Amino acid sequence: MKFTVADYAIFVLLLVFSAGIGLFYALTGGKQRTVQEFLLANRSMTFLPLTFSLLATFQSAVAILGVPSEIYRFGTEYWFLGCSYFLGLLIPAHIFIPIFYRLRLTSTYEYLELRFNKVVRLCGTITFIFQMVTIRPFPDSSFLVAVTDFDIWASVLTIGIVCTLYTVLGGLKAVIWTDVFQTFVMFAGQLAVIVVGTIKVGGIDRVWKVAAENGKISGIDLNPDPYERHTFWSLAFGGVFMMLALYGVNQAQVQRYLSSRSERQAVLSCYAVFPCQQIVLCLSCLTGLIMFAYYQDHQLTQEQLNASPDQLVLYFVMDVLQEMPGLPGLFVACLFSGSLSTISSAFNSLATVTMEDLILPYVKNIPERRATLYSKLLALGYGVLCLGMAYISSMMGPVLQAAISIFGMVGGPLLGLFCLGMFFPCANSVGAVVGLIAGLAMAFWVGIGNMVINYQSVSPDPTVLPTDGNLTTAVMTTLLTSTTAPERLTGLRKFYNLSYMWYSAHNSTTVIVVGLLVSLLTGPTRGKDVNPKTIFPVLQRLLCCLPAKYHEMLRCGVRDPAEVRFVFVNQKPRKSGHYGGANLSST
Repeated sequence: MKFTVADYAIFVLLLVFSAGIGLFYALTGGKQRTVQEFLLANRSMTFLPLTFSLLATFQSAVAILGVPSEIYRFGTEYWFLGCSYFLGLLIPAHIFIPIFYRLRLTSTYEYLELRFNKVVRLCGTITFIFQMVTIRPFPDSSFLVAVTDFDIWASVLTIGIVCTLYTVLGGLKAVIWTDVFQTFVMFAGQLAVIVVGTIKVGGIDRVWKVAAENGKISGIDLNPDPYERHTFWSLAFGGVFMMLALYGVNQAQVQRYLSSRSERQAVLSCYAVFPCQQIVLCLSCLTGLIMFAYYQDHQLTQEQLNASPDQLVLYFVMDVLQEMPGLPGLFVACLFSGSLSTISSAFNSLATVTMEDLILPYVKNIPERRATLYSKLLALGYGVLCLGMAYISSMMGPVLQAAISIFGMVGGPLLGLFCLGMFFPCANSVGAVVGLIAGLAMAFWVGIGNMVINYQSVSPDPTVLPTDGNLTTAVMTTLLTSTTAPERLTGLRKFYNLSYMWYSAHNSTTVIVVGLLVSLLTGPTRGKDVNPKTIFPVLQRLLCCLPAKYHEMLRCGVRDPAEVRFVFVNQKPRKSGHYGGANLSST
């Protein structure tokens, strides 16, 4: 169950092609000589490559392994997450993208300064950097250990070096086009497993029959209990907030919208990714069902029984593809594609927010060539930093990795911060900062509490650390599974078992509620002092049938955007056309 020469050849070709795309864009076109070209691809992208790039960034190696594992263990209920994709992509297309694009931003967090002030912008930027640096390196490299002769540190180095190379050389344009290439590799790898696995099981009819006989085909669970791990409501509606945190306000995704040649192209990319996401979800669910049917006829080995759920997917791939040299390599290349696309997006977005939010607002008159060099050095620096974090993680063990995974929950508070600014003109900067802190505190409190009570249920004596792999599996999945029945818990212990699908909704709501209360207590912002281009008129859109005089009341004192013009202050326009949002003031 190890790689052949053909498998390694396919794997190497993936890395060579990815690096080659970065080199191509480093030597052609504008050769990444301006900040606009390096960070925003000169705002020249069309919707089709953007669609695949948006999809690839979301479809990490964790998703490729995790969804089939979820279906194998718990059945097809997870498929209802696809219902959340509709609103989760429709809302960004008609609310977030128009606001961000019309403000001509480079960093998403420039919006926070235009709406509130520099302090709020700085808080949002630091929160995002903390999230990306601590989350991205860890889960995407350990899968090679189970099926190849690769050392885990060698695989981390390989991912990090290749990602850093094409991100630094080719900028955002290289990142987007490598995402397109890697998306096709991901589809090819998944299809290979599905086709061969279905044939070996005896056809798709038998896969469905075996799954149905064993209760793996789930119906619609309308239980409204938020402490149930998965129900229709948690997946279809709680998932909307998760999608908004990713596709609405996350810099890695918003930066792709901003790189499009027009607002229409950005909106089209958001629409086009919807059917692609549905196809990817169905392929992953089908892989899990085939895997379940296969192991009804084939006994698991002791090594497979001791493996983590995600590693079991890889064992399945090797079981069904081992007689076909090259196909196991194609699937591992599929996993590497997910890792490369996710991590390269992280490097590029981190370089962007650092340059735009932490350097340019405070260091004036940086020449264009030097600003571009700084951006490339930042991308390189973040690549090295993430490699270092991955090394520390591997030395400290899985408990630290599980603890760091909690930091991914900051997406909900950041979503709440942007919603507070866009939908509530009365919110002020003090309310925004306090609301963000409250949302982060709530996220850590619930997340850490959830991990602790589930860890205690696995190991009653916390001083005893089992070495058979069971603790690793239990700790790494505490945010996804609840090992203690919620109905047996009371008080805070029950609260800690809140379904992880509601985390984004819960934390973003905390930011909005606390932010509004603090704003009202400290003096709400007057409507006429709010930049109208930073506000989305929710009530006016929902109550559009009312007479015009009522629309004036619903505006809450905010001026009509048509009456406002923008001028540049204290900075001359750059030759490349790069303007930071912080340099805009309304008159």
